[in-house]
Amino acid sequence: MIAIKNEHELQSMRQACKITAAARALAGEMVRPGVTTKQIDKAVHDFIVSQGAKPSFLGYGGFPGSACVSVNEVVIHGIPGEYVLKDGDIVSVDVGAYYKGFHGDCAATFACGTISEEAQRLIDVTRQSFFEGIKYAKRGQRVSDISHAVQKHVESNGFSVVRTFVGHGVGAQLHEEPEVPNFGAPGRGPRLLPGMTIAVEPMVTVGTYEVRVLKDRWTTVTADGKLAAHYENTVLITDGEPEILTVIEGL
Repeated sequence: MIAIKNEHELQSMRQACKITAAARALAGEMVRPGVTTKQIDKAVHDFIVSQGAKPSFLGYGGFPGSACVSVNEVVIHGIPGEYVLKDGDIVSVDVGAYYKGFHGDCAATFACGTISEEAQRLIDVTRQSFFEGIKYAKRGQRVSDISHAVQKHVESNGFSVVRTFVGHGVGAQLHEEPEVPNFGAPGRGPRLLPGMTIAVEPMVTVGTYEVRVLKDRWTTVTADGKLAAHYENTVLITDGEPEILTVIEGL
């Protein structure tokens, strides 16, 4: 069942999402050569806790970190560790915060030092595909109208969109109905209604859209070893334009 949030619930969600967005921004500021992915994770954890919230990801399904920190060919679910970021890396950071009964969820890919032109274009196209998608995040549209717009933008720019993992509803649970794919024909899936809150999260690759999960059961990499990028926000469906709950200017 798709949860429709009332205004009281949305007040709590907005607070959770504000903390989440600030944690993502903090992580992005830390992406530079010489920093370990574990250091980014600790900073995210400490910030979220300092705001009176809990990291949504820590312990979720057994995940050992407070943030997913995914470097280069890692698409999603990178486990923070001793890897030292180097010049030219691209780093996707996915974070969530649980506050007053609700979750926020967002992600972005950041450049570490000087990156290649192709890598920068991948980041830019991935981010823009989110905004192309949410043009259809309006009352009366179907979920797959968002999906189709994301895919169209990604593929028209020569990249591929991951199919194995999708966006989702978010609220009292980190993952709720409906699923929000980043691909597919328009006009399908549940109809969007005010009060629905969804995480729209394009996952885009330079090469094949096929991925594989490593032996740790979390780290998900491109099947061909080429770069991947990720961009996500929690979005509220309203009577008018969608409201991005995890927005901070510049991200």
